[in-house]
Amino acid sequence: MHAIRQHTFGPAENLRLEEVDDPQPGAGQVRIAVEAAGIHLVDTFIRAGKSTGPFPPPQLPMTPGREVAGVVDAVGDGVDAAWVGARVVAHLGLASGGYAELAIANVDALHRLADTLEAPAAVAMMGTGRMTMGLLAVAQMVETDVVLVTSAAGGIGTLLVQAARNAGATVVGVAGGPTKVEMVRSNGADVAADYNDPGWVETVTAALDGRGITLAFDGVGGAVGEAVFRLLVPGGRLILFGYSGGEPAAFSSSDLFERGLTVAVALGPRIMGLPGGMRALEERSIAEATAGRLVPAVQIFPLKDAAAAHRALENREAAGKVVLVP
Repeated sequence: MHAIRQHTFGPAENLRLEEVDDPQPGAGQVRIAVEAAGIHLVDTFIRAGKSTGPFPPPQLPMTPGREVAGVVDAVGDGVDAAWVGARVVAHLGLASGGYAELAIANVDALHRLADTLEAPAAVAMMGTGRMTMGLLAVAQMVETDVVLVTSAAGGIGTLLVQAARNAGATVVGVAGGPTKVEMVRSNGADVAADYNDPGWVETVTAALDGRGITLAFDGVGGAVGEAVFRLLVPGGRLILFGYSGGEPAAFSSSDLFERGLTVAVALGPRIMGLPGGMRALEERSIAEATAGRLVPAVQIFPLKDAAAAHRALENREAAGKVVLVP
């Protein structure tokens, strides 16, 4: 089979398409003929050799990727042969191997897919979708909320805008650049603004005509995150899920007390500790996509162009979930 291989840590160019032996499933495992493989920003950190929280530095050479969708074509010992031929999606957890034509997954990680849900969308609803479900569970959004979403043209941001719209809330989406802002507007946001524009806060404030932000989801951090923090009304809630801008937003506990704000870091233990754990979030995410209530934005790259896909993510040029297709 063909797979993306990495022999040394470093730039995206270290990801190369090579021919390798077909992997074989072990006990309790299946092999998936991959139709789509997801790329996460964490993958770029791992590739560069940076520390990434729960993900230890991998042994090299390796094939990256932890989200795949496709068809089961072989099973290992102890696995029901009825899985062969099933369309599935799986998160590989701390394992890797997704950027390939064939990938190995534990059978208990599989989710069966309806024929109506295409593989790239299914992959988008795994890591990205389950995180979105976790953020929504933490936020407890209601119809009367005025919701602000940063990186609103990204994989998670796109889904959050749709979920807020579905809940009947007023939705403000901010993103970087005119093209992404138009995507946010087309996705149903009531207000869309470009956070590269120095006057974006004034634009949002004017558009809301006296209403303030009651709930914000921020994955950008830095100056953008600090501006979002200032936009929250007294009693507002801020849900943090990363800082793609390079550093977290700076504020103090005194700021929280003064305005009665609630801040939740909705990552790691906060998400994994929700009822049913990650499996329940995955099931909910796939169900929302299958029903058409949430439609992920997907940007597809050929498997051989994995390096270009990584660069697009690192340069913040990607829109939606970045997916590789063999």
